[in-house]
Amino acid sequence: MNECYYDRRMDFFYNRTKTDTADEWTGPQLIGVLCFGTFFCLFIFISNSLVIAAVVKNKRFHFPFYYLLANLAAADFFAGIAYVFLMFNTGPVSKTLTVNRWFLRQGLLDTSLTASLVNLLVIAVERHMSIMRMKIHSNLTKKRVTFLIISIWAIAIFMGAVPTLGWNCLCDISVCSSLAPIYSRSYLVFWSVLNLVVFFIMVVVYIRIYMYVQRKTNVLSSHTSGSISRRRTPVKLMKTVMTVLGAFVVCWTPGLVVLLLDGLNCTDCGIQNVKRWFLLLALLNSVMNPIIYSYKDDEMWATMKRMICCSSEDKSQERRSSRIPSTVLCRSTDISGHYIEDGIIQGTICGKGDLADKGNS
Repeated sequence: MNECYYDRRMDFFYNRTKTDTADEWTGPQLIGVLCFGTFFCLFIFISNSLVIAAVVKNKRFHFPFYYLLANLAAADFFAGIAYVFLMFNTGPVSKTLTVNRWFLRQGLLDTSLTASLVNLLVIAVERHMSIMRMKIHSNLTKKRVTFLIISIWAIAIFMGAVPTLGWNCLCDISVCSSLAPIYSRSYLVFWSVLNLVVFFIMVVVYIRIYMYVQRKTNVLSSHTSGSISRRRTPVKLMKTVMTVLGAFVVCWTPGLVVLLLDGLNCTDCGIQNVKRWFLLLALLNSVMNPIIYSYKDDEMWATMKRMICCSSEDKSQERRSSRIPSTVLCRSTDISGHYIEDGIIQGTICGKGDLADKGNS
């Protein structure tokens, strides 16, 4: 029967895997990493708080997509908390941690990253449902959105707790990984492959959206006058999709590949030299999400600017909202809304208004 090591401190496991935790985290390098991480965390807290506040404050954002957007901001905010906890429990301190405290440290990171990833997947599916039905917003009710949000966090918490629940190497240290000394290598393979599969699904969903929009735009172009705005639709959509997918690939894939290599017991891959920087790169996604999903939205940006400047622009807002209905219907304020604004909706909803005007004239 294998001996279990629940009562050991982390120095036992770090020494066994020959993982350096002190020498590389002293002096200027440690200060640089802490300053870099502190700046990231402050930006994550401030920007994602603004996103959540904007969704709550602005009634125009009381739709399923924006509720999911606010939940994504909450997941990124939680990622900032997880990283703060990591900063105070890393480096030379790592070897002094108990097994339970180390599980908590990694569990917070796994929970936050999983929550962001699953939320991004749900947003992609929601956009797919809306676009395929030629609607600005999906037909999800508040109850269903609430259920989705609760499910996202339930999955994230479960994934963060899986190693603590038993999928670890405390009773079989021969299968311990190098990057996570008390995680089983098989769990690292499972976790990294699962996340890469989810990423692949997201790629497929967005490619399908782009192909559908391009096909619809081409069809509409042959039946309409073909304004410059409509002709730019495929390019604008591609830029949005490439921004989303590019940020995810750059921030997540390197870390997932390193975890996979560690799970496969690749001893000659030099993963110890890059693990910390790839962790920072993965957390960078929580910094970029508010920019990609919110700041590119004119209405969201205007709402946050009003909150930052502590000044009200209600009169200006009323003037914008008093435009003719066709303009309001054609305005999109979400990620994939560019194609609705310039292409499909202009060719359907707005097109009807144009035909009516021509008939009256």
